[in-house]
Order: sequence, then C-alpha cells, then structure tokens
Amino acid sequence: MKKFAITAAAATALTLTMASAFAETTQATQAPMMLAAGEVTKAKEATSDTWITTKVKADLVTEKGIPGSDIKVETNKGVVSLSSTVAVTDSQKKMAVDIAKKIKGVKAVSADGLKAE
Repeated sequence: MKKFAITAAAATALTLTMASAFAETTQATQAPMMLAAGEVTKAKEATSDTWITTKVKADLVTEKGIPGSDIKVETNKGVVSLSSTVAVTDSQKKMAVDIAKKIKGVKAVSADGLKAE
C-alpha cells in the first residue's frame, strides 16, 4: 500500500510538471500565431484599400465630364479621400463622390480636398 501511495504521488507530481510545461509551450506558440493573424489582417486591409483606390481612380478617369486624371484618390480603412489641384464644378464633385460610393468596400467618401470653382 505504501508503494502505491509513493507511486501515485510521483505520478501526480510528474503530471503537474508536464502540465505546467505544456501550458508554457502553448502560450509561447500562441503569441506569435496571434501576432501573425494581426499582421494578416493589416495586409488584407492594405490590399483592400489599394484595390479600392485603384478602382475609384480607374472609374474617375474613364468617366466623361470629370477631370479624373487631376483627382487624387487615397483610401484608409475603406474611407476614400478625394483631392485635386485643379478646380472642379459642384456637379463634377458630386459625380466623383457618387462614383466612389458605388465601389464595393467603400465605407465613406470625403471630397473636402476637391477645389471648387
């Protein structure tokens, strides 16, 4: 009976030691994985923003009646900012905003940077 008690105590101690070591290993491996997941999310946002910018710019350039090549497009987390160095009419400004709003992934459009005539 004494041998059983000693064996049981040794097994319990060994199990606790292994569980502790396993927990530390799990935490150490999960931290980089969580970090990597965050980096992937940032990369997806950047790709999405780049795609949105490209699509808005292409649609502005191909639209008749808008100086699309003179309008600068920037996107940050789905928010599109339009600006220009040349003056645009109110109707051109409205048209540019409407074009940008139609693009998938666009959350909001700011046309404060478009110079008015």
